[in-house]
Amino acid sequence: MSEIRILGVLVAERSKAAIQVQEVLTKYGCTIKTRLGLNELDMDHCRDCGLILLELMGDPEECMRLENELWAIDGTKVQKMVF
Repeated sequence: MSEIRILGVLVAERSKAAIQVQEVLTKYGCTIKTRLGLNELDMDHCRDCGLILLELMGDPEECMRLENELWAIDGTKVQKMVF
């Protein structure tokens, strides 16, 4: 079985970081096998933070470049799981 790599990306201020995050995800689209977005909601409005879960595949160095570019965006935090 090959390695399974998961990134969790917390976007604390979507209104400020969403465009940059989307540009990076588009740039590395062939590395992303699965993408799941979770939004924080309450009864009155959509909050300005969200969580993106990414299942990565392919070259580990390419995955690391993706991770580093996401880290470089102000207002994001990245956590990695490798199985």
